[in-house]
This record gives sequence, structure tokens and C-alpha cells, in this order.
Amino acid sequence: MKELKERILREGKNLGNGILKVDGFINHQVDPTLMDACGRELARRFKDVGATKVLTAEISGIAPALMTAMHLGLPVVYARKHKPITMPDQVYLTLAPSHTKGRTVELIISPEYLAGGERVLIIDDFLASGATILGLVRLAEAAGAVVVGIGTLIEKAFEGGREALKPLGVPVESLACITRMEGNEILFAD
Repeated sequence: MKELKERILREGKNLGNGILKVDGFINHQVDPTLMDACGRELARRFKDVGATKVLTAEISGIAPALMTAMHLGLPVVYARKHKPITMPDQVYLTLAPSHTKGRTVELIISPEYLAGGERVLIIDDFLASGATILGLVRLAEAAGAVVVGIGTLIEKAFEGGREALKPLGVPVESLACITRMEGNEILFAD
């Protein structure tokens, strides 16, 4: 997606070790106009998968998931990283390594909001190794839901996430696929 790629080239920063800083428009400060355009495009790509819910991870996945869900007319469920006292004792929980946090994080969903028979579209900010998305897949499967598609804003193709997701047999879409990051250079697949 042209707008997203231009923004990455203009404002994104390669911090080394495969970390791309996009805090100024996605991960800390969010550009709602850009997120709306991204959500519209992801919704267009997944309009025929028959999703009944959009699932993401707290916190950076919420903006793209919310905008995608808005364009699809679906609710969003996000996996929490800490269990609030308002959540029931019985929850769906999995662990996933976080590259940017440098540690393993919990992903928790209340069974009140994800049930058997749901058709889940996973939307997240990044596809890197695929670890977080696979954690979301485990949560959906624990709930008896079926994952029908996976969409991300940015894919770092050099980290192998797409290959890790291939056995799921669902469509995987990214709006900006980065093949290489070296110094100040960020190269896209197309």
C-alpha cells in the first residue's frame, strides 16, 4: 500500500536487530487517517472470508484491527497482556515471545468474547517471526474458533513469519512487505 510504504520510508527508523521504529504513526502516536486507509484496504482484501470477529494483540494491533473491523462491520477482540480483575477466573491464555520487549508475554482472552464457531480474522501491526500471531491462533483454537485469515500492516519477510504461518492454510496479507533493512535503507518486496 503506497501511503504506508511512503510513511515508513519518510518516518520509519531501523534500530538494528530487525526492529523498525514506527512509533510516530502506528505504535505510540497513531495517525487515524492512515489507519483508516489501512483498515479499508485490509477489509477489502478479506471481505470474502466470512469473518465474524477480528482478533488482535494489545496494544499496537488495536488501531489497525479496529479500523479493519469498522470497514467489515465486525467486533474486535484483543488479547490482553495482563489479566484485569474484571475478567473471569477461567480464561484462554498462551505465551508468546516479544521481539521488541525482549521477553515472553502472556496473551489472555476472556471466553465471554471468543466462542466456538466464530470465524476469526487476525489483524496485527507486524508480521515478523509469526510468534505473536501464532499465539493468537492458539487462543482462537482453544476457544473452538476457526482462523479464516491473517492481515498485517508491515511484514518483515526476512524473519520467516509467513513460512511459519503457511501450515495454517489461510490467506496472509501484508500492506507493506520489507525484504531488507540495512542502515537507513528499507527495501520493499515490490
